[in-house]
Amino acid sequence: MGYLEDFEPGQKFASGRLSVEAARIKSFAMEFDPQPFHLDEDRARDSFFKGLAASGWHTAAMTMRLLVASELKPAGGIIGAGFDEMRWPRPVRPGDELHMESEVLEVRPSKPRPDQGVIKVRTTTLNQNGEPVQIFVGHLIVLRRPVSSGRMAAKSAMSETRAWTPVIARSCNTIASS
Repeated sequence: MGYLEDFEPGQKFASGRLSVEAARIKSFAMEFDPQPFHLDEDRARDSFFKGLAASGWHTAAMTMRLLVASELKPAGGIIGAGFDEMRWPRPVRPGDELHMESEVLEVRPSKPRPDQGVIKVRTTTLNQNGEPVQIFVGHLIVLRRPVSSGRMAAKSAMSETRAWTPVIARSCNTIASS
């Protein structure tokens, strides 16, 4: 579990894999996105997709499943605060095996809510060939380490010590030269 202070730009996290089945594509589509290219192989062949394709929202739901089970474990859970970008560069097909990779792009403490902050994360969902099928840049709310935590107190003490070190050194040099 990572608190806001544990994240930094450039960190990367990966997931396990998830197999995509035609029956699941159709059942999701039947309930949430009932368009012919998500429901029927024959009609899908004559569509823009040239074959059965998962709904982009189904891809997003599968990505969420992979994200929750991934190495990315923010304190408080994966709580979305919005997206800057969301793209589906290629369709997800039956038989695809998906996995995702996330990279922290930015870490910002919250001024109005000092107990939390936001990490900006790019999450790319890839198929078995390493081709991106979904890319999104989102903002996740992450709890800050409680102030009473020993680790936070130690970090704070270290920061204060580093800040005073040049002052102490100058004072010692002044005393030594007198």
